[in-house]
Amino acid sequence: MAVLGFEHVGIQIADIDKSISFYQEVVGLELLDQFLHTDGKMKLAFLGVKDQIIVELIEGYNPDLPDEGKVHHIAFEVDNIEAERKRLQSANVEWIYEDITVLPNGAKYIFFRGPDKEWIEFFEK
Repeated sequence: MAVLGFEHVGIQIADIDKSISFYQEVVGLELLDQFLHTDGKMKLAFLGVKDQIIVELIEGYNPDLPDEGKVHHIAFEVDNIEAERKRLQSANVEWIYEDITVLPNGAKYIFFRGPDKEWIEFFEK
């Protein structure tokens, strides 16, 4: 297994500009990256400290969830997403997105479910 560490927590939001301002001005995080998802619909922003991403803001996914449903996923950094995908296939995980998605910045990810149906992401920078 090649989990390198914690990557980020994804939070579903309604207004990305408002949320970026809040996380910068109130929480004290820096905006590290921002772009339109490859699906052409969702807007993503990554905020953190000293080039370490802590929070991913997701606009356009589902802003109508109750407050306790805003946390979308937990992500772990991996060094070889293709090898991790094969390992997870052999572990018979329940997939959310089995295909590897490549973002405009070159990052890659896959999603699968934990034992309580929680969303887990493996993320390769």
